[in-house]
Amino acid sequence: MKKVLLLVASFLVVLFTLTTLTNTNYLYKALWFFTADIDDYKIFDNRVIEVGVGQPIAQSPLFNSKQPSSELNSLLNKTGSVALLVLKNDSILYEKYWSGYSDTSYSNSFSMAKTIVGLLTACALKDGFIKSFDQSVGDFIPEFNKGDKSKITIRNLLTMSSGSNWDESYSSPFSTTTIAYYGWDLYKVAIDVNIKKKPRVEWRYKSGDTELLGIVIEKATRKSLSVYASEKLWKPLGAQHSALWSLDKKDGREKAYCCFNSNARDFSRIGTLLLHRGNWNGIQILDSSVVELFTSPLTIKDEENQIVDYYGYQIWRLPDREGVFYCRGILGQYIIVVPKKNVVIVRLGLRRGEILRYSFEDVYSLVDWALKEL
Repeated sequence: MKKVLLLVASFLVVLFTLTTLTNTNYLYKALWFFTADIDDYKIFDNRVIEVGVGQPIAQSPLFNSKQPSSELNSLLNKTGSVALLVLKNDSILYEKYWSGYSDTSYSNSFSMAKTIVGLLTACALKDGFIKSFDQSVGDFIPEFNKGDKSKITIRNLLTMSSGSNWDESYSSPFSTTTIAYYGWDLYKVAIDVNIKKKPRVEWRYKSGDTELLGIVIEKATRKSLSVYASEKLWKPLGAQHSALWSLDKKDGREKAYCCFNSNARDFSRIGTLLLHRGNWNGIQILDSSVVELFTSPLTIKDEENQIVDYYGYQIWRLPDREGVFYCRGILGQYIIVVPKKNVVIVRLGLRRGEILRYSFEDVYSLVDWALKEL
């Protein structure tokens, strides 16, 4: 038994030494938790996005009178939904929760956070912290002021066209995205990319582009993303509950590309702001021209040489459903805006549906319900 314990101890010492020397200690957390979860704020350090004066969302006189069809309900259950909220004319028309979640429960936004970072970039432009979207990233991040990286602009990051080699794989424990999610030095991970193609030549979805945007905002404003988000969005939008932004370590850097934790009602405020082209109760928080730009189709081609009409500036589009755009997280987190119906839909859950033409079946089902029934 002593020999066995000695061998195990020796193995652990060697393993720890190897992972330390190769900067792969993040693997312990990655292998322990294995897959990302909507409650992952519990395993990370977080920074609070403070609220101001809360503004309750009105309830429609027709509250819960419009029920999803049996087919839609079946899909919502099959995909592990935990929250569904529908606003029409800025009032709550439908609301339902599952599995013990409620209107105050935190849920990870995953990549819906990318849209929030995009909006904060627009705020930084409006506030004069950045000169234009065509300003060089190197003006803020020293490692990007020479060589191929010096050619990258803020607009290239906003449109996912930096040309970097960021590995967006979610299944490999060795991918850049896994290191970013479970590691503790996001700055190093973000700046260590190599540039493989000229900027704005090809669209390729990359969380690294959004993380770099987060660093640009932090450097430009000299504030953390959470503080700036509180000042420019959470307080002006009247959020009723503080949000949490998960960090790479204690007092560290926000996981800008994901991990903004809030509830369905407060998430809906982002959709309402976009629906009204940056206006909130008569106050123009974002320039309407910027919201129009962000929600318009790109003219860049993707890896399959197709025009990317399904994406804008850090926000997804549904080109076969007139005017519809949405924020999207990997496990089926959605803030869907249906301008034709003056509707905002928030869906949070554990899984997403099957892939269809431009999106997933749950997105199409929710949008079609809004278009036909609401």
